[in-house]
Amino acid sequence: MSRRTLDNERGFALVLALFVIVVLAAVGLFMVTIFGVENATPIQGLQGARAYQAARGGLEWGTSRALAGNCAAATNFNLGGFAVTVTCGSQNVTEGPMSYHVYQLHATAAAGTYGQPDYVQRRLEVRVTDVSLPGEGGG
Repeated sequence: MSRRTLDNERGFALVLALFVIVVLAAVGLFMVTIFGVENATPIQGLQGARAYQAARGGLEWGTSRALAGNCAAATNFNLGGFAVTVTCGSQNVTEGPMSYHVYQLHATAAAGTYGQPDYVQRRLEVRVTDVSLPGEGGG
């Protein structure tokens, strides 16, 4: 080989080495990201289930209060680390000789900061009535 051919091939190993380093860094970053997502997914699932149960507890609490005649417009409380908001609305209904109330309750349970990866929220609603139908043993 002539000296001129060797001069033209200088620096090729450096370019190849930089290319390999960049590719390996990208693969490493991808693997770290996937590992983080794999760890966060079960935690988010558990937090979602806890938020659902907190909202359900809020509905049960609100239902018992509404059926006792205390249907508050909005109530906020903390349940197991979740901020729970329960709202209640009522409507008087008259059907023939029977008159009763229909209560519509909404419960929202949330934890974390909105827009952050750890934020979780669940919202549930239910409608209940205070009517006793004949044969139900209510009176």
